[in-house]
Amino acid sequence: MKLKESVVKGLVKLGNLLKVPEAGISPMRYEVLLRNIRILMLIITIIPLLLMATINYHQYQSRLKQEIVDPMKVLVNKTKHSFELFLAGRLSTVNFIASAYTYEELADEENLQRIFRVLRAEFEGFVDIGLIDPSGRQVSYAGPYELQGKNYAEQPWFEQVKVRGVYISDVFKGFRQFPHLVIAVQHFAGSGGRWWIVRVTIDTGKFDELIAAMGLRPDEDAFLINHEGILQTGSKFCGAVLDRCAVSVPPQSYEPNVLENTFLTGRDTIVTYAYFTRANLILMVVKPKAEVLKAWYTLKSEIVFVFGLGVIIIVAVVFRLTGTMVNRLKESDQKRELAMRQMQHSHKLSSIGRLAAGVAHEINNPLAVINEKVGLVKDLLEYRSDRPDMKDVLLRHLSVIVQAIDRCSAITHRLLGFARRMDVAIESLDVNEVIEEVLSFVEKDAAYRNVRLERHLAEDLSRITSDRGQLQQVFLNLFNNSLAAVEDGGWISIATANGGSDTIKISVQDNGCGMSEETMRHIFEPFFTTKKGEGTGLGLSITHGIVSRLGGEIQVKSAVGEGTRFTVHLPKIPPEIGEENRS
Repeated sequence: MKLKESVVKGLVKLGNLLKVPEAGISPMRYEVLLRNIRILMLIITIIPLLLMATINYHQYQSRLKQEIVDPMKVLVNKTKHSFELFLAGRLSTVNFIASAYTYEELADEENLQRIFRVLRAEFEGFVDIGLIDPSGRQVSYAGPYELQGKNYAEQPWFEQVKVRGVYISDVFKGFRQFPHLVIAVQHFAGSGGRWWIVRVTIDTGKFDELIAAMGLRPDEDAFLINHEGILQTGSKFCGAVLDRCAVSVPPQSYEPNVLENTFLTGRDTIVTYAYFTRANLILMVVKPKAEVLKAWYTLKSEIVFVFGLGVIIIVAVVFRLTGTMVNRLKESDQKRELAMRQMQHSHKLSSIGRLAAGVAHEINNPLAVINEKVGLVKDLLEYRSDRPDMKDVLLRHLSVIVQAIDRCSAITHRLLGFARRMDVAIESLDVNEVIEEVLSFVEKDAAYRNVRLERHLAEDLSRITSDRGQLQQVFLNLFNNSLAAVEDGGWISIATANGGSDTIKISVQDNGCGMSEETMRHIFEPFFTTKKGEGTGLGLSITHGIVSRLGGEIQVKSAVGEGTRFTVHLPKIPPEIGEENRS
């Protein structure tokens, strides 16, 4: 469960990291986009390469170790088999002597000496031979030492022979002062229960020959130990015969087995070993790990080199390719933004052209009043200058002239303000006031067509921080769009309200012809228009772009024959302004 939560949190963090700001809102858009593309491309290219390298690493490691370790196991198994054949051969020989000759024949010193001479001639390694009776006394002896009459009844091996019938000793020196081992065999004669033991001593020099035949390198070692960890042969690194071995006794295994990371003389080694079946012996072969795995280390270095080189090439290509791609995308967006600004400006000029007739009509009325009053003042001055109340009459008419001039000034001021350049100039605004300003441009046209303009403007509407000129453009486009959709005698409703703690909403609704679902899917696309031969198809596209740039959103609901409602949601503080204030 915790792993699942960690994965989810990691994916959420990655999603937040890869989030790209919307176009036209954040100047960091292209840097974030470039970073995200590079991260994604590096992930989808390097991870498969890493997985492939990891899989190959483990596969080759397993395979090479197998190819290296298996021959070591074979060598140990063959050598162990040679040792066991040697011991089994000597044991069979002793067993044959014990069973082929009677007790009396073996007890005869001369006969035993003859048997020993034949034994030494046919089989190497035998040092002496003796016959031991059930009391443990050595009845007869053939060999270089004076052991006749020696009693072995108290020796542990004597009890083992009586119990098991066969005994093979560890290597020891004894009073002979050279390494040797003892093989003893118990033999029963007939049904009377009479038995005796034939005991021989074997020189372990043959062990050294068998180890030398393994063909080991100077930095490799092979030796025998018993189950107590005592060396049964000499070792290059662990000591002499009968010393305690520096390598600990390995777990029991009669098949060749391998131990790694065993420390011997301060070096990492690989130890291959096998237990003998009938003797208390363990054959061990020690090789330096570095030398054994030399081929693997070389291959590992090559894998790391190829992986590193591949990563460097991938990173270089990704950085070069993504940099070029994002730069071209940036140039394309800049050209597109410039084209949209030019189209927006052109559309605004066309809107001003459509308003020119109404503005001219509005200005003509006060100008006519001015002309009339000026003529009247002239007449009064010419014919009635002697009247005592003439001053008051003139002041009254001049006041009317001043009012008409102020009206013309207000009309031209609004028109010039609307015609200003559309660069963003953030200020604190009353949206109701902006709406009233824009409505003044369309009221004459609406009155001429008998279209009713209904105002439902919230008195407690919050002020917002935005751009007056661009909001005028948005509202003018929406009002003109509604005027074009309604028939003469229709109505348009404009409403404002607080949308929440940080937004306000403005809705423009009409009872015009409405739109189909197919039309609504395309109304915000540039150059899409249903006014064949009349519209440019830029009004709603520019409106959508301005609203998005100001941090808001625009929604539309419509039904054919029922009318349309546009709803604009504007933030009280645009996102980038909020970030500056918080910082």
